[in-house]
Amino acid sequence: MNNRQPLFRVVKREGAGPGRQLLAYLSAILLALAIGAALLWMQGVDPATFYKQMLTMGIPGSRYPWRAVENFIKLFVPLLIVSLALALAFKMRFWNIGGEGQFIMGAFWAGAAAMQLGETLPRPVVVLVMALCGALGGGVYGLFVAALKVRFGTNETLLTLMLNYVALYFLQFFAETKAPWNFFLDPQSARPKFAKFPENAQMLTIPIGPFNLNLSLIAALALCALIFLYLNYTKHGYEISVVGDSPNTARYAGMKVGKIVLRTIFLSAALIGMAGALHMSSAGVMSAAPTNDVGWTGIVVAWLAKLNTVGILAASLLITVLQFGCQTASATYPAIDANFANLLQGVILFLVLAADFFTRFQLVIRSGKEAGK
Repeated sequence: MNNRQPLFRVVKREGAGPGRQLLAYLSAILLALAIGAALLWMQGVDPATFYKQMLTMGIPGSRYPWRAVENFIKLFVPLLIVSLALALAFKMRFWNIGGEGQFIMGAFWAGAAAMQLGETLPRPVVVLVMALCGALGGGVYGLFVAALKVRFGTNETLLTLMLNYVALYFLQFFAETKAPWNFFLDPQSARPKFAKFPENAQMLTIPIGPFNLNLSLIAALALCALIFLYLNYTKHGYEISVVGDSPNTARYAGMKVGKIVLRTIFLSAALIGMAGALHMSSAGVMSAAPTNDVGWTGIVVAWLAKLNTVGILAASLLITVLQFGCQTASATYPAIDANFANLLQGVILFLVLAADFFTRFQLVIRSGKEAGK
């Protein structure tokens, strides 16, 4: 009988507590920054100066520092909401890769509400209607995939991925088609160009001196708290966890798995659509590419945070600082492309995932004695 052991074995570690994991994550981030520093040095850029400008987002010494904070918030809010929404689906093992498409559909229907109602209703009402239209547009777009999954067992990863491009080309059709019925375009422009939203459709702000606090930030933080409570202290949150662990166990316990999937995916996609609506209201104008890749980046954030709500808040801040700070710092250094943030983000993700693996598992190499057996 052949009892030969494999050359490599993966064995679960004992005592891999949260403190050890946190230390591993911090070490992985520092190592990623060190790799980034080496790349900067190879291009003749002082890493310390670049990282200082990146982490401070160019605020010290700026004549208009509040504008940097306002622009930072416009990037941070969509990423936070999308990441929270994707975590809802991922906890149920429903691989929603359609954040881009759901965001676009939310932005589209919010923009339609803005152009049709912006001049007839008060600003708070218009912004609220935009958020509701965006949530409904994104929610229905995600619900379509969930319904096919429940009824026919289709692959949600493939469907949500393909629907991203359907939504993108749908929006581009309106961006490029100059016709009397296309109310999105500026009638005064000779070429197709999106018209600005009416003033009443633009996001509410609270003036604090020269700084205008975007109310979408308050909405995003409130959603973060609500989702934390929803997942940890409600029956629906418990059902999501059970279905994610084992659909068969959920059915045995009397849970209606199909209904739970439909409800959760509608909520996930609706939140992403609402993020698109809030972003459009903050921008004040439609765009042919409104997402800033937030649907893809949200996946990175959700997994970096291990689907933990508080972790998602921290990871969203980190990634937004990387993106916005790199854009600011790269303006000073022509040799550095603004996409350096994407490279650094990828290195961080890879090293954090590696750190997570090696804190929970260890690689055992077959010894000489075992090899002879």
